[in-house]
Amino acid sequence: MDMDKIKEVILKFSNERDWDKFHNPKNLAMALSVETSELVEIFQWLNEDQSLNLDKPKKEHLEEEIADIAVYLLRICYSHNIDLEKAIIYKMKKNEIKYPLYDKKGEKIDYGKKN
Repeated sequence: MDMDKIKEVILKFSNERDWDKFHNPKNLAMALSVETSELVEIFQWLNEDQSLNLDKPKKEHLEEEIADIAVYLLRICYSHNIDLEKAIIYKMKKNEIKYPLYDKKGEKIDYGKKN
């Protein structure tokens, strides 16, 4: 994934339409929430098998909603100079601490410990 290319496409599109005046973090977060609801709507009332085997029109709709979500999320990152890759890696490391692994005996697994 070429994040620089994605950023260029998103910013060019917005700049050409003079949307930056509307794309402040508050408005972007609100739009992100709406797009997330549209994503949820795709799966509403589907069972697990149906949700994993979408027909072509639903799959295309899914891709479009995911793209909308990604664009708004990235715009928020750009407005606050957040490196999304670094933020994700940092959060996953915090999650490793918050949600440790346990072995079959229920004992916490310490991957830093040498056996």
